Amino acid sequence: MKSQQVNPLLILMLALGVFGIITTEMGIVGVLPQVAHKFGISAAQAGWLVSIFALVVAIAGPFLTLLASGMNRKIILLAAVMMFAISNVVYAYATTFDTMLIFRIIPALFHPVFFSVALVTSAQLVPAEKSSQAVAKVFTGVTAGFAFGVPLTSYLAERLSLEIAFLFGAMVSVVALIGIWIWLPSMPVKEKMSYGKQLGILRKPGLWLNVAAVIFIFAAMFSVYSYFAEYLGQVTHMSGSWISVMLTVFGVVMIIGNLGFGQFLRKSVVRTVLMFPLLYVAAYALVYWAGPHFMWMVIVVILWASVHSGGLIVSQTWLTAEAQDAPEFGNSLFVSFSNLGITLGTAIGGWFIANLGIHQLIWSGMIFALIAFVLIWIKIKCFPAP
Repeated sequence: MKSQQVNPLLILMLALGVFGIITTEMGIVGVLPQVAHKFGISAAQAGWLVSIFALVVAIAGPFLTLLASGMNRKIILLAAVMMFAISNVVYAYATTFDTMLIFRIIPALFHPVFFSVALVTSAQLVPAEKSSQAVAKVFTGVTAGFAFGVPLTSYLAERLSLEIAFLFGAMVSVVALIGIWIWLPSMPVKEKMSYGKQLGILRKPGLWLNVAAVIFIFAAMFSVYSYFAEYLGQVTHMSGSWISVMLTVFGVVMIIGNLGFGQFLRKSVVRTVLMFPLLYVAAYALVYWAGPHFMWMVIVVILWASVHSGGLIVSQTWLTAEAQDAPEFGNSLFVSFSNLGITLGTAIGGWFIANLGIHQLIWSGMIFALIAFVLIWIKIKCFPAP
């Protein structure tokens, strides 16, 4: 279905929906200290709010994407953003940690479905020659979520209250809900790829090495990033306001760095993917050294973000290169297994904090990055590209 006249605000609403999802999923990173204080729990326990969300996405993502592949896309998108709005309201007024944990699980079920459907929908709403631009605009919701949604959530929690921070996330989803409801026409699926054809890519052994590498890349990234606010607060002794600034800087640098890694990938996918985990080891070495030093850490955060920015595009390119026969299902595998990596990384990072101390957290990221490097090297040697 191609719309003759698509309101440009519709593409913006889809991007805003993605922004709201990223803000809901990762905004919790910037307010973990406040959440831990509110419920009287440790930072490692609060970290489960990050990892449980990612774990549900990892387990349910591909299956739910397959099931939703035949449903009216408007209904799917509306249901997803509505659930994210409701969940943020629950976060704002939850009186127990268990309640908050449950409402991290429910919206996580809609996360991968919204992503895949929003990207496909944006491409179908415009003429073929403009489809890639539409998809790119929707995908900016991801980087905007990291650049502005996460730090703004942290800032609102620090300056106003934790409740206001979560209500901001709810408001974003409500605006996206209204826009999609008004401007998106009904979009029933007319041609559906069979489950068998989509699942067929799972028989490729090279795919599973790529999947494993993606898991450990994301574990390397989020074993430390999930505790970003905790690390800067306890090791670097930054105030809540400074942490909000650092989160903003981190996100803005991510947008710029993402473009840089895109250029590297165009020149050589293999070389860029192989280089990425080694760059992360170097970045983490600097983070470990600079941790106790305020001004040095400000500089190192910029370097850290510039490397972190490549994780999404490098991993997505590496995995989907082996899933070209079923690109939508391949994207759902990327969303799923990257979130499994987030779960693994956050859980092991929490273990390092609980048993070795917050400063030693950095070693978990280094170990995961080295494992990812080994897996990528094995894939290149055993299953070289034709």
